[in-house]
Amino acid sequence: MTKPSLTELLHAAVAAVGGTERPGQVAMAEAVASAIDDSSHLLVQAGTGTGKSLGYLVPALAHGERVVVATATLALQRQLVERDLPRTVEALHPVLRRRPEFAMLKGRSNYLCLHRLHEGVPQEEEEGLFDPFEAATPTSKLGTDLLRLRDWSDETETGDRDDLTPGVSDRAWSQVSVSSRECLGASRCAYGQECFAELAKERARLADVVVTNHALLAIDAIEGAPILPSHEVLIVDEAHELVSRVTGVATGELTPGQVNRAVRRAAKLVNEKAADALQTAAETFEGLMELALPGRLETIPEDLDYALAALRDAARTVISAIGATRDTSVQDEDAVRKQALASVESIHTVAERITQRSEYDVVWYERHDRFGASLRVAPLSVSGLLREKLFADRSVTLTSATLKLGGDFNGVGASLGLAPEGTAGVDGTPGADLPVWKGVDVGSPFDYPKQGILYVARHLNNPGREGTRADMTDELAELVEAAGGRTLGLFSSMRAARAAAEELRGRLDVPILLQGEETLGELIKNFAADPRTCLFGTLSLWQGVDVPGPSCQLVVMDRIPFPRPDDPLMSARQKAVEEAGGNGFMAVAATHSALLMAQGAGRLVRATGDRGVVAVLDPRLATARYGSYLRASLPDFWYTTDRNQVRRSLAAIDEAARAEGK
Repeated sequence: MTKPSLTELLHAAVAAVGGTERPGQVAMAEAVASAIDDSSHLLVQAGTGTGKSLGYLVPALAHGERVVVATATLALQRQLVERDLPRTVEALHPVLRRRPEFAMLKGRSNYLCLHRLHEGVPQEEEEGLFDPFEAATPTSKLGTDLLRLRDWSDETETGDRDDLTPGVSDRAWSQVSVSSRECLGASRCAYGQECFAELAKERARLADVVVTNHALLAIDAIEGAPILPSHEVLIVDEAHELVSRVTGVATGELTPGQVNRAVRRAAKLVNEKAADALQTAAETFEGLMELALPGRLETIPEDLDYALAALRDAARTVISAIGATRDTSVQDEDAVRKQALASVESIHTVAERITQRSEYDVVWYERHDRFGASLRVAPLSVSGLLREKLFADRSVTLTSATLKLGGDFNGVGASLGLAPEGTAGVDGTPGADLPVWKGVDVGSPFDYPKQGILYVARHLNNPGREGTRADMTDELAELVEAAGGRTLGLFSSMRAARAAAEELRGRLDVPILLQGEETLGELIKNFAADPRTCLFGTLSLWQGVDVPGPSCQLVVMDRIPFPRPDDPLMSARQKAVEEAGGNGFMAVAATHSALLMAQGAGRLVRATGDRGVVAVLDPRLATARYGSYLRASLPDFWYTTDRNQVRRSLAAIDEAARAEGK
């Protein structure tokens, strides 16, 4: 039987979702199929509107062997599993003569734990022993959530938290879920046969396509114990997020509250001497943390080193003691033991890691207004980890609308542990032992020069470290007024977003929504519903808003979003590049900013009929040497610094939308 062509398969899939086949989508599907066939690696930039999900799903399903697809956001995971994959499988079934299976797999804490639900949470004695379901009154928020969860457990087939609508608070969910470290294990748990997490793993083991997230992919790579089923093809969507997600998973943290919880959980399971040693170490650590000032610790102070060594040694003793004792008087002993072990092991791991003083780790203090001080440790770079764990023994395709920064893929490639394109695998070159890869930009179906304007307010003052920018606020007010509202304001800090919202609410007769005053979903819904409305916010809005049409015709960035100079991890990474002879500012700060700005500018044009302006109220984008690099990372909008021209354009766009009744 003749094998169906990729063109035939893609045509069937596009028709099934009611879409239009686009040249970029065809080019992407061909590039992905070629990478899979050659067992090679691919970075593919596919602009908004390309239809990139089908661009990789069709060759993945045609491949026939298991493929893992990892995404950054819950929204895309759900879109793939609930919409794109069912339709695509249905469309390809008659052509492929087989029906590929697909499944979603997340970390264990995302699934309802039946043991926790029925047996309750092991409680520390100081907090009182109680059944949360009995103690939580039905009139309280926690009580209502817990009763809903109990009812839901009888109906749900997945136990997946994200299938519960509306959702519940983190506090309620923590009562009915466990981390992988706290899990008793299917063979020792009375509910092992019905376990939702185990059922999800089994579905994934039998599936042709497994949809997961970046965090689980990172855990699978870092911890060595396989969570994902074996696969020979990996596709990473929203790949611009991968490095930060992997860094997050590889970051350790110690707080006094966390240490004290571990002490309480372990105290009733070990002898008095071991418990006292851990208690004393915890008190010493807490005393130091009360005096901790935020910032990087380039060397570990002697008193902190002593406190961490004491914590590490006491935790090791407790871990051994917990494993060697049994106490049948403890109710639900196995669960209590597992929870205590997980808490103490976490402390031991982080304390030991910091005391080892690896040159590849960055250690710093953080202080939070609400939660107090924490001690954190993160890898200086995850590029070596990704190169070793991600690109070995499988074909990897990484895709996003923003991978090409400053005109090429090398900046993102370097962060993933890849040599510059074209040098890897060539004898005698520095990249000879690095993975071979190719970068492909399949473009966008949008006509950016005709659909959008990039305006840089060159006449403004350069933004300073602190304080208000009166000229920036005046400029913002004039732009919003010219646009008739319809504005998404992206600010580099919540303080700046709040100040701008307060100022403009007093000046302009348009509704201004502010991030934090409602849930993000509610804000975006209200923003889309009324074209006159503006939405101001910070980082999560840079890539979380998808509002096509007249509600978003002006996207404003208050300044270039460089990392804060006092960001311990970013400044350490920048310094390391400089010490190795590179340009730390361009490799770290400019790359970080280019990625965010590209994501922010991408909020403007979401459909072929969209028109509007991206306004950057930071003159450095026009005047600084790095400005051309940042502009080359943005969509190819028509570029101007003429403030009068941009006001006329906004007024014309607003007038056209009003004429259409929008």
